[in-house]
Amino acid sequence: MNTLDAKRVLETALICSQQPMSVRDMRTLFGEEVTIDTIRHLLADLQRDWSLRGVELVALSSGWRFQSRPEMHVFLDRLHPEKPPRYARATLETLAIIAYRQPVTRGDIEDIRGVTVNSLTLKQLEDRGWIEAIGHRDTVGRPTLFATTRLFLDDLGLASLDQLPLLESPAMALDAFNALANDVGLGKFPDGERRGDASIGQPDTAELNWSGDTFTDIDNQQASLSREQP
Repeated sequence: MNTLDAKRVLETALICSQQPMSVRDMRTLFGEEVTIDTIRHLLADLQRDWSLRGVELVALSSGWRFQSRPEMHVFLDRLHPEKPPRYARATLETLAIIAYRQPVTRGDIEDIRGVTVNSLTLKQLEDRGWIEAIGHRDTVGRPTLFATTRLFLDDLGLASLDQLPLLESPAMALDAFNALANDVGLGKFPDGERRGDASIGQPDTAELNWSGDTFTDIDNQQASLSREQP
């Protein structure tokens, strides 16, 4: 099979696939006719071919896929005007801690946030497919260890955890999670939503401040000291 035909086959498979495709799956398309190195060169060619279009080819944690570019989302959203799910800030804080400190236990999260973790918060993240239990810590009570999933990375548009913003730049970290909110339906922090550990009426634009071992609200640091209902 010549290179042009191989690229057409690969492009077609990627466009038609409903899930990210791994290089191993791509190799299956061609049997022994095309090497893995050739496939990687074809992927780079396809990225260049689509560089000026509204759709881009990206490498994610679980494979490669075509997806709309961020600047196209404002137009595509008009086709589906329904509002995305809305999550409490406590949920985003918990997700960020797991992403950066994994594997962590519920107790670890509570030590960092300074509040009790609501069981529904962890269940919500598990149901969304962003976190999972990966084992137990070898200590008293053998608490469950949580980590993020490949789906979390795929939804955030990352190939690995190494691509998360550095903790030294908390604003950059918030930008990344806000991008996740916009792109995959996490939802902005809603006005007037009650957190278990803070009062209602917190602004959409409140940021999280990484200070030592705690995440706190810049706009209301005292609120983070109260307790979240179990």
